[in-house]
Amino acid sequence: MTAPVVRFTRVCKTYGAVRVLRGVDLDIAPGSFLGLAGINGAGKTTLIKCMLDFCEIDSGEIEIHGIDFRRSGARARLAFLPERFMPPYFLTGREFVRSMMELGGGRYDEAGTRAMFDSLDLDSKALEQPVRSYSKGMTQKLGLAACFLWGRDLYVLDEPMSGLDPKARARVKEILGRLKNEGRTLLFTTHSLADIEEICDYMAVLHQGRLAYAGTPGNFGESYREKSLERAFLKCIEAAAHG
Repeated sequence: MTAPVVRFTRVCKTYGAVRVLRGVDLDIAPGSFLGLAGINGAGKTTLIKCMLDFCEIDSGEIEIHGIDFRRSGARARLAFLPERFMPPYFLTGREFVRSMMELGGGRYDEAGTRAMFDSLDLDSKALEQPVRSYSKGMTQKLGLAACFLWGRDLYVLDEPMSGLDPKARARVKEILGRLKNEGRTLLFTTHSLADIEEICDYMAVLHQGRLAYAGTPGNFGESYREKSLERAFLKCIEAAAHG
């Protein structure tokens, strides 16, 4: 049996008196695209922060590529885009991408960067412009460009479609499709169940810090006898709240 790329085992996390994660068990298989859904405050971003060792867990275990998440080597093969992506405002687009490539152990490639900008419908003129002049959508595209240019095995994207117009969303989905064909693995959070249905072969629902569902989008609808994932989601969290 193939070992999971990411494994969460009985992960618990509290902030003060608030129990944010309550014994989360979740495996992400190699080459799978998993969409993590849940209402605001369900624990999605906290789960990612724990995975990336941005905050301590109270109990449980997390492994990335079979390595304990606390070891820096666990993150060597992943790229991460946070929900609130705020690049240094004083850098130009080119300076930011160059810095990210160097931090990731690679080299800046002008042609490759311009091609990635084009793939994301981001004007190459943005390379010359300071990041402080970017719109919300341009800033998001810059973060996605840097992530994709890293060429990692695992992508962890927290609300990656935030601020993107329909054309840019379609372009991102095209890139994700290519990554899927290359056997890469994706964990992303989203409030759009339609995106999960279109992009992902697996999904998980967090509610009140607990895993309310893990499986395929198709089985999710069937489990609650609903053709609409939105209607199935409502039934799922209602059941979880009273479980």
